[in-house]
Amino acid sequence: MSFGPPFRFIPPLGPPKASARQKALASLRGIDLAPLERIREHRARSTGEVLPGLLKRIRIDQRQGETEILRVWRHLIDPTITAHAQPTGINNGTLYVSVDSSVWLDEILRYRRKEILNRLQLSFGRELIQRISFRVG
Repeated sequence: MSFGPPFRFIPPLGPPKASARQKALASLRGIDLAPLERIREHRARSTGEVLPGLLKRIRIDQRQGETEILRVWRHLIDPTITAHAQPTGINNGTLYVSVDSSVWLDEILRYRRKEILNRLQLSFGRELIQRISFRVG
């Protein structure tokens, strides 16, 4: 003798529909039931429907690129520079790099800026990294 799965009660979504009596009392009291009825009209959406829009809205692809820049920085750039300069963030195509002293800032700006920018653009594309801003800090 086999039994099927046990009965499982699934409660309805949203507030219950108003009965005729409740509607009559609401009209006498001057209460608008329309917002409650509109809530019942909206159906729940699956995660598969909601997730792609959410990921696009929080720009997950761009954030993955930013994280990859931080991870690959030490492998792309000369070790003497990475010892004194670290990327701190990226915003609107500008990579912000913090340099530990003004001497190294001057060295990078005069002789190494174009080389660093070219290497990063070859690896990540010109649309992700358009400019580099170096700062002491």
